[in-house]
Amino acid sequence: MPHRNAETLQRFYTAFSQLDHATMAQCYAPDARFDDEAFSLQGQAQIAGMWRMLCSAAQKSQPGAWRIEFSDIQADDQGGQAHWEAHYVFSATGRPVHNIIDARFTFTPEGLIAGHRDRFGFWRWARQALGLPGLLLGWSPSLKRKVRSTAAANLKKFLG
Repeated sequence: MPHRNAETLQRFYTAFSQLDHATMAQCYAPDARFDDEAFSLQGQAQIAGMWRMLCSAAQKSQPGAWRIEFSDIQADDQGGQAHWEAHYVFSATGRPVHNIIDARFTFTPEGLIAGHRDRFGFWRWARQALGLPGLLLGWSPSLKRKVRSTAAANLKKFLG
C-alpha cells in the first residue's frame, strides 16, 4: 500500500492532468511554500492562485495542446519526489513547449504539502518558450529575473 504522502502526490498530479486546480490547492498546507524558475510563493492562497491561473490558461489553449505526464512518485514521512512533463503552448509567444520537471516535496504530519520545489532546465525552457531571445539569453540571470518579475506581475493581475 502506498504511503499517505505518495497518495497526496498522486491526487495532486491526477488533478493537474484534469486541470482541477481546486483539488490541487487542497493538497497544500495553509503555510506551504512553492518555488520554481518562475515563482516563489508563500501560503496556500498564493499557490492555489498560481495553479488556478495556469489551469485557466491551459483550458483556453488549443484542444490537445496541453497535457502532463507524471511518474516516479515516491514519498515517505520526510519528503517526496515526482517527475513530470508538461506539453503546452506558451501563451505569451504561441510557441510549443515540452518542459521536463523534477519535483521535491516536504509534508505536514497530516499529509499535506508543506514545501514544493520544481526544477527544470531554464535555458531549455527559454529556447522553446521564447525562441531566439531564449536561445541567446536563456543562460543569463537577467532573463531569469525578467521571467520571474513578469510571472509575479501576471499572477498579481490574475488574482486582482
